[in-house]
Amino acid sequence: MLRNRRRLVAWLLAGVVLAVVLTLYDADRTGVSDPKAAPSATPSQAPPGTATPAPTTTPDPSVTPSPTAPPATGEPSPAASATACTSPGACGYPDANSTGPRIALERHDTGNMSIKKDGTVIKGWDIRGSLDVYANDVTIIDSRITSTNWWGVNLRPGFSGLKVLHTTITAVPGKGPDNGGVNYAVSNMGGSSIEVGWCDISVFGNALSMGQGDLHDNYVHDLVAFRNQGGEWQHIDAVISGGGNKGRLTIRHNTLLNSTPVDKGATAAVGLFADTGVVSSVVVEDNWLAGGAYALYGGGPGATGIRVTGNVFSTQYHPASGAYGPVTAWNAGGAGNVWKDNRTSDGRPVEPAS
Repeated sequence: MLRNRRRLVAWLLAGVVLAVVLTLYDADRTGVSDPKAAPSATPSQAPPGTATPAPTTTPDPSVTPSPTAPPATGEPSPAASATACTSPGACGYPDANSTGPRIALERHDTGNMSIKKDGTVIKGWDIRGSLDVYANDVTIIDSRITSTNWWGVNLRPGFSGLKVLHTTITAVPGKGPDNGGVNYAVSNMGGSSIEVGWCDISVFGNALSMGQGDLHDNYVHDLVAFRNQGGEWQHIDAVISGGGNKGRLTIRHNTLLNSTPVDKGATAAVGLFADTGVVSSVVVEDNWLAGGAYALYGGGPGATGIRVTGNVFSTQYHPASGAYGPVTAWNAGGAGNVWKDNRTSDGRPVEPAS
């Protein structure tokens, strides 16, 4: 009887121990090792040599993507043309950081210096004066010109091949010959194209003046108003062409600013005028344009072969880019005239008035 009682107690104890073991095992299996119950504090590691896939995320529809800057050159993509731009430099256009000389300069008090030797190269000069070019294939590079003359650099008729690159061209306000004013940072009086690129240009009333040329990656800004010798406010333009040109004028990827008030002579950021003949063969592409009475004068009724594409008409001075609007004198029916993918700096499309 006693033996049977001891045997029963042993079986009962064995059952209790078994129940406890099973309970602990089930808790360990369904609680501690279950990632839904207790997520791991450290990520699992893949075996050596095995690539770990990147986690996927679902975009938050409440977050607005940041604007994308337009390409540095060429026509902007359709996506870029719909985005807003805050400033030229922030949106890939030239400014003080991307233009002007790249090397240390040596001062040269030249006065009005005439260049008469073909192939002359001026590099690393800090010029107090101006350059009058009576030669072919002259290059001015990595320099600074501070003028009190009518111009900074002037190419005379009959000569060609001028290049002005990585150069700052400015003047002393109130010290110029035109009743204290100065007129042309770079003037092309020759009959062929010149190149002006990566230049920082300021003060001059009509900064870049020519009928044919390749103007690219320049920063034109802070043009200074003045009354000319006739007593009238001088017309102020960042780029000006008077028509009658025989070659092509290309204006590509520049920052062209005209902050001058309209009542003090502001005309345009780009002024294509039929003053001396019909305006033709002009490309205005991928520029930042701001200011003037109108930011762009398009050449007038007879203009042909004018391509205006991918430009930003900035509202930094006026809500409509120019005081009276972004563009005037556009000849929509002119042969070869193209208007495409132009927009304001806040992303609105720009179309000429019909």
